[in-house]
Amino acid sequence: MIDKLSGYLDHHQEALSLRHERQKVLANNIANADTPNYKARDFDFSAELDRAMQSGGRGQEGGLSLTTTSARHIPAQATGGGGVHDLLYRVPEQPSLDGNTVDMDRERAAFADNALRYQANTTILTSKIQGIKGAMQPER
Repeated sequence: MIDKLSGYLDHHQEALSLRHERQKVLANNIANADTPNYKARDFDFSAELDRAMQSGGRGQEGGLSLTTTSARHIPAQATGGGGVHDLLYRVPEQPSLDGNTVDMDRERAAFADNALRYQANTTILTSKIQGIKGAMQPER
């Protein structure tokens, strides 16, 4: 039963995690708008979400494993196997003299769009959880 509930909510959990990661990347771009030779970064959200869902999500077992080279090493499981794998550089529309590729208009628009989509994902996830809670309540 719990596995089915988890599977039902995994897509939204992954979407929220990736939206959070993208928000950090975009905020980093904005923070470094005046840094010489800084290269703006971003990632393809839909491709990363597809990759995360095909790999079974972050919460699944079988994440990263650490290799031991000696029998005396302590076996361990790496945490945080998720994350963005393909962080790309932005191609500037107009190059700057100092080598910085941050376009503040583009970054602000992407930041606002991502924040709005994060809020939408949160609203959808909340309504799904409320629906599940409602289904679990006994009828009166």
